[in-house]
Amino acid sequence: MIKKKSHEERHDEPVSSNEAIEYQENAEREDSEPAIIPGDTEPESKPAAEEELTKKLTEMQDKYLRLSAEFDNYRKRTLREKMELAKSGGESVIVSLLPVIDDFDRALNSMHDTENSAAIKKGLELISNKISDFMQQNGVREIEVLYKPFNSDLQEAVSGITVEDETLKGKVIEVIRKGYTLNEKVIRFPKVVVGE
Repeated sequence: MIKKKSHEERHDEPVSSNEAIEYQENAEREDSEPAIIPGDTEPESKPAAEEELTKKLTEMQDKYLRLSAEFDNYRKRTLREKMELAKSGGESVIVSLLPVIDDFDRALNSMHDTENSAAIKKGLELISNKISDFMQQNGVREIEVLYKPFNSDLQEAVSGITVEDETLKGKVIEVIRKGYTLNEKVIRFPKVVVGE
């Protein structure tokens, strides 16, 4: 068997082009193959790192799912509470109005039984005062517009009437329907007649 001499062993002999190519390919192959050193644990550490990353990923997915479920429950609970509040929110207002309605019913019944118009008038004034007190306790205020300059942003003009008094021109001379605010927000605009 003839043993081929390496290029290093034959440094004084000429080398053919085929041998040079074969030598270069062998050198590149040796460079590209990783050298395994005894006691090296890299091949074993890669699966451990992947396992740790997989475990962290699973934990993060679990946390995400729990957080998403908690948020969904919170959203449903607050929506349910809002619906209940909307249904029963007016309950306290209605309960507060019931005594006024009772007084009004008594006044109507007494109108049929008595001929004393002064007593009926006094009873109706008491009911009106109770309603006004109730409205003020709940933040509702009447918008005072009579004999004040007309403001198209806060008032609705139903009609205009010619007035002889020059001081009443451009002012509200009659209120057709009262306007109200609730905690400084207009909830009903007054309908008025303006002097021209």
